[in-house]
Amino acid sequence: MSKGIFNVPIPSCEPVKSYKPGSEEINEVLNQYRHMYNNTVDIPMYIGDKKVFTNDKRNINPPHDHNHVVGTFNYGGKKEVIEAIEAALKAKVKWSNMSWEHRASIFLKAADLLAGPFRARMNASTMIAQSKNVYQAEIDAACELIDFLKFNVQYMTQLYKEQPESSSGIWNRMEHRPLEGFVFAITPFNFTSICANLCAAPAMLGNVIIWKPADTQVYSAEVIMELFKAAGLPDGVINMITVDGPTAGDIIFKHPDFSALHFTGSTGVFRKLWKEIGTNIEKYKTYPRIVGETGGKDFIISHKSSVSEEVSTAISRGAFEYQGQKCSAASRAYIPSNIWDKVKSKIIEDVNSFKMGSPEDPSNFINAVISEDSFNKITSYIDYAKDSDEAEIIAGGNYDKSKGYFVQPTIIVTKNPYFKTMCEEIFGPVITIFVYHEDKWEETLKIVDKTSEYALTGAIFATDRYAIEKACEILENAAGNFYINDKPTGAVVSQQPFGGSRSSGTNDKAGSILNLLRWVSPRTIKETFVPPTDYRYPFLGS
Repeated sequence: MSKGIFNVPIPSCEPVKSYKPGSEEINEVLNQYRHMYNNTVDIPMYIGDKKVFTNDKRNINPPHDHNHVVGTFNYGGKKEVIEAIEAALKAKVKWSNMSWEHRASIFLKAADLLAGPFRARMNASTMIAQSKNVYQAEIDAACELIDFLKFNVQYMTQLYKEQPESSSGIWNRMEHRPLEGFVFAITPFNFTSICANLCAAPAMLGNVIIWKPADTQVYSAEVIMELFKAAGLPDGVINMITVDGPTAGDIIFKHPDFSALHFTGSTGVFRKLWKEIGTNIEKYKTYPRIVGETGGKDFIISHKSSVSEEVSTAISRGAFEYQGQKCSAASRAYIPSNIWDKVKSKIIEDVNSFKMGSPEDPSNFINAVISEDSFNKITSYIDYAKDSDEAEIIAGGNYDKSKGYFVQPTIIVTKNPYFKTMCEEIFGPVITIFVYHEDKWEETLKIVDKTSEYALTGAIFATDRYAIEKACEILENAAGNFYINDKPTGAVVSQQPFGGSRSSGTNDKAGSILNLLRWVSPRTIKETFVPPTDYRYPFLGS
């Protein structure tokens, strides 16, 4: 039991290493990359104190060289799902009763391990299996995850410190209990840090987790589990299973101890899961928490007063870093006619200068998209634009999957602000631009607001402060993360907590105390020191 009121180390955002050619850090991560690329692994499921191997082994293929095999992972079924639930519930009693400072210590240690001996391995695994260049991997897999772990410890202590007022003769206090049951975490391929945080954030508050990572992210998921184990996370607190979604859902969403869903993925899947939870609501001991971050159709809109070079750079970085495979990636842009020629010239120049290829070559800015399914979806939109008389491709438009799933960054210009590629989520290196009359700022802002069902991120560019204020007003509900004179990507833990509303999710802001609030069930305790002994109040008289 705690015998003190403890202050945790004050966190600060992890510095991003530059990985300049010839630097110590680039040599270290490339050596790690080559070692892992040229050897094979067999990745188990983690259930309780067991590493579970099955006869159903599936290959791990780098997206940039899909004929190469770096290992296998073990696929399970209903048996493993049931065992994971049992292991989680078995671990729950001791874990939820562990003093908060000891839980905090585990995740603080994980952060320091990742900043040191695990850094190159985590980055290399992300580069290999998710085809991120070294700088994108560093920002995601190392720095953001370190920040999540350190700042969430601070937020946890802030949460615990939130206490009600007391009056004379009464002591009021608040317990922030873990949820009653287990949390189901479903995570995506595109951000290693998000995958770890969807498990770690609820676990930090004393919850136990069933974790289903995306099949295409299992390689870095293994490193995450190794990291948590090295930090001293007890068996059964986070159980990693690799099974298909319907198999897991059929058991988990009917289990009485299911208490929460922590989800990042597609809007369609999230809606389906929400419906399933609603259908089974009578089965649960408590109303489940549902936290989800889903899709986006993120925008950039520039005012006639904006600086063309700033706008074009925001498009080049915001749309094409990590091949546009970010929920926050710019996918539609609105450029005023007075600066369009300059913006057009610069973004075409940028796209033509991009190098594309394996992450092993740090000079490649563009790598492969994650899978053949993704490749086919993205290229179908490019082909649609090629065949349309409402659109023109001014840069890119080529693709090739013979060795890796490579899609050239593509810029589409349309005369129709409601063109298909302006409205639908593509999740790849494709941006569509609508050129509007420079004097139709407010009108165009209203188009931006009503074009998409999503409301995740958006950016405006202007030097005219009245124009900025008007954009903030009209686009109030169009983006949960709103950027002024900056690209709509690159949210930083503690600085720009991440999440959107409308069809983009529940807006529970990962990277802030708001997210942690979802993983506790508060209990108010009132203690009266000298209870009354007579029911009569003074107003009743003697």
